[in-house]
Amino acid sequence: MTGDGKPFTIEQVDAVDTPPRGRVDDSAEGAGATLARKKDYLAGFLAQQPAAASAAEPGGDLYEAVVAALRDIFDPEIPVNIYDLGLIYGVEIDAEGGAAVTMTLTTPHCPVAESMPAEVELRVSAVPGIRDAEVNLVWDPPWGPDRMSDEARLELGML
Repeated sequence: MTGDGKPFTIEQVDAVDTPPRGRVDDSAEGAGATLARKKDYLAGFLAQQPAAASAAEPGGDLYEAVVAALRDIFDPEIPVNIYDLGLIYGVEIDAEGGAAVTMTLTTPHCPVAESMPAEVELRVSAVPGIRDAEVNLVWDPPWGPDRMSDEARLELGML
């Protein structure tokens, strides 16, 4: 039965005509012109070089040096660095070398709540090219295990 209560009609057929095949008409341009166009189709695209990231942007040398410094800081209770643990919410570096790190802790009652931001500030300001560092400790959004990198989850046996 169909949705409106009417019965289905079944029809048996012996054969079905084969539908016609699609064809490409080469009459507009010869095969040589088509081949020449295909060869140079991506030439301009492939010749273009990617824009280099500035040193202070993700992928830049200074930014990656700051991230490397953050990866050297480990949470004392969990054997994973604070960057892969997901405690670092953002890193911004201005043109003069000032760094601003936005971070959180696993809980407001964390035993290192007073010392961890100071250590982050010290380590980031020690990176060559960084003039000074500022650490902004935030609680919103709250940290959760979903913020951890795959490497951290693997280290903790959560994968």
